[in-house]
Amino acid sequence: MGIGQREDIQHAYARVRGRSLEIAGPLSDEDCCAQSMPDASPIKWHLAHTTWFFETFILEPHEAGFAPFHPAFRVLFNSYYNGVGAKHPRPQRGLLTRPSLDEVRAYRADVDRRIAQLVAGNPAPEIAALVELGLQHEQQHQELMLTDVKHLLAQNPLFPAYSSQHLPQDLEAGAPQGASSWIEFDGGLAEIGYGGNGFCFDNELPRHSTYIAPFELASRLVTNGEYREFIEAGGYRDPALWLAEGWDRVCTGELLHPLYWIDAGNGAWDEFTLHGVQPLDAERPVTHLSLYEADAYARWRGARLPTEAEWEFAARQATLAGGALHPAAANGDGIQQMFGACWQWTSSSYAPYPGYAPAPGAIGEYNGKFMVNQYVLRGSSCATPDGHARASYRNFFPAGARWQFTGVRLAR
Repeated sequence: MGIGQREDIQHAYARVRGRSLEIAGPLSDEDCCAQSMPDASPIKWHLAHTTWFFETFILEPHEAGFAPFHPAFRVLFNSYYNGVGAKHPRPQRGLLTRPSLDEVRAYRADVDRRIAQLVAGNPAPEIAALVELGLQHEQQHQELMLTDVKHLLAQNPLFPAYSSQHLPQDLEAGAPQGASSWIEFDGGLAEIGYGGNGFCFDNELPRHSTYIAPFELASRLVTNGEYREFIEAGGYRDPALWLAEGWDRVCTGELLHPLYWIDAGNGAWDEFTLHGVQPLDAERPVTHLSLYEADAYARWRGARLPTEAEWEFAARQATLAGGALHPAAANGDGIQQMFGACWQWTSSSYAPYPGYAPAPGAIGEYNGKFMVNQYVLRGSSCATPDGHARASYRNFFPAGARWQFTGVRLAR
């Protein structure tokens, strides 16, 4: 167990589950019920679904005399597990004004009490492994809670802040961080995929050999200031830079600038953050970009996006970081911002590794069935929970997705 290796399983369970409630803490009941788009989910649904996971996959098969907290929750809070049964339509999650947030909290408390009884003492390895998967699953949803509520609050013309704290200043005002440099990698035959003894998701396996040609990777992520140069140079008006689907979205007005950028007039930009509207900081990483935008920017710079194998090869010498609500500027030497700032688009389609096999049963629907029409992102973001990132982690989204903290690292 990854988490269990570092701490007692009961303590880990209480810590991770408590963090979800902390994330929901600054929000009103109304905030927690609303859904801003089909790809996002209400905070109340996240709190219930992560509880549903423990109830469905752990309590139901392993608790003596199991009885559901509420029979209707099996359908209401099933996400995509067809093997479990019917699901409430994803685009209609925001219509679930009932159960109330208080009832969802009671649901969490009931399942938490029963899980604590089940794992007391020395739980069977099968149960311990499922609890670990459930906690890792909940950490994924904790990141989604922050990005989903950011998208929700951005739809409000008042632009309310999620956090009342000021956005930390990580560079002295007006202090430029300098140009990005190129880091050389010799490549060669490399082992890719998870190779440790702790937890990993099934899509990180099996570890396998792949040849990587010599390459260079940018020392840091592309900044807001650098991306603004792309806009001012007509990057969104040049079809030669864009993949066809991306150019179609430019022409329809869907892609005009990064998500959450606000034209402040006279060439100035603001940016909506979880700390509210802020003047655009030229030194922080540009974020909330689609693959189309990341790829177009790379072409404009005469570079490209890295493959996921290149990224993982380079990341093995990087430092893990995280724990903020907005990406911080680079500060230091060598390769930076591999973790804890923005998820980084790669040019790799999301596909199974050679020899991949999903787990049997409904739990096997976790990753494998999504290995189509998606691209791999690597690293982690400022919203990723501490301890959840690793070099082999494979995130994935459709090419047009922008509501996650997604950025650009150049390769050549």
